[in-house]
Amino acid sequence: MELIKGGVTSAKGYKAACTAAGIKYKGRTDMAMVVSDVPATCAGTFTSNVVKAACVKWDMAVVNSGRKMSAVVVNSGIANACTGREGYEACEKTAKAVSEALNVDKDGVAVASTGVIGMQLPVDKLENGVKAMAPLLSESIEAGTDASKAIMTTDTVNKEIAVSFTIGDKKVTLGGMSKGSGMIHPNMCTMLGFLCTDANVSKNALQEILSDVVKDTFNMITVDGDTSTNDTLLIMANGLAGNEEITGKGEAYDKLYEAVYSVCEYLAKRMAGDGEGATKLFEAAVVNAKSKADAKLMARSVVGSNLSKAAVYEMMQTSGDSYVPWVIRERSLMRRMWSCILRVQTARLRYLTTVFRFRLTRTRPQRSFRLMP
Repeated sequence: MELIKGGVTSAKGYKAACTAAGIKYKGRTDMAMVVSDVPATCAGTFTSNVVKAACVKWDMAVVNSGRKMSAVVVNSGIANACTGREGYEACEKTAKAVSEALNVDKDGVAVASTGVIGMQLPVDKLENGVKAMAPLLSESIEAGTDASKAIMTTDTVNKEIAVSFTIGDKKVTLGGMSKGSGMIHPNMCTMLGFLCTDANVSKNALQEILSDVVKDTFNMITVDGDTSTNDTLLIMANGLAGNEEITGKGEAYDKLYEAVYSVCEYLAKRMAGDGEGATKLFEAAVVNAKSKADAKLMARSVVGSNLSKAAVYEMMQTSGDSYVPWVIRERSLMRRMWSCILRVQTARLRYLTTVFRFRLTRTRPQRSFRLMP
């Protein structure tokens, strides 16, 4: 696998464009669009939050429908979260504008939003933005880079990467971009991410790869312990590389998996390193754990806490064939341990409906009154 220059336009058959639609601020580039020349197989992962933005619900319907995806349009400034029926209608109208401008199926257009929660999107500005971007679509590397900058909110740098590899005698390329710097916590964090590949792969195999990769990349980073309503990661695969279709486990599957993992890992670390108020990127490595689940639990507890370096070292000790994962000498640290355990359990549990409905909750310090997914 080779690291190459570029992002979402690096693979064959992808174009991108951006514009200043004036969604929240005048003169600010705040809208981007990525388009595949041919309808692409798609897969996605989304926020585990019970409260989901309208755009998340729209994209979940697109991915779960089994339809192919032709385009994704993204806006920054307003998140389209907690906006009810009107917010969902804004998604539909935006997709319809893309359909009319590009002559593609409306139900194969994904939409994504990031920004302030609770405000309604100015649909007319979104529609005008789509019309403005349509003639600007370009397959150049610069177009992909500009698109990665247009989706930024509190990010200080854009985040993009591209890699190439071979399957049989065919060159395959995968490029991606993402945004996220605040409200970053395990289980998709606060992020938007978009991956584009020219690999020929079945929908089931693509979804399996993405879902598995996310567990060890985006689901393992944290900045401030807050979660989001808008988390979305989408991948499109248009098959223009010409390789034999990947339908299941095997050498070709493993190569695509490695590429997706590398891209997602890079973007995840870039997001964590660009966290609001962050000055260091801290990576926890756990050894001698009894299971991967235990290792994840301990790693999350370390990177998600405010412990001093000395306290972190004291928390994890190994002894022979067994390990003592928690060496706690202070009550406050014990509370941290249980807080961490409850966070993990809360992420695993779904609502259980019998006679009563139970929900695990936790408290956390408020970073800021402003909510910016």
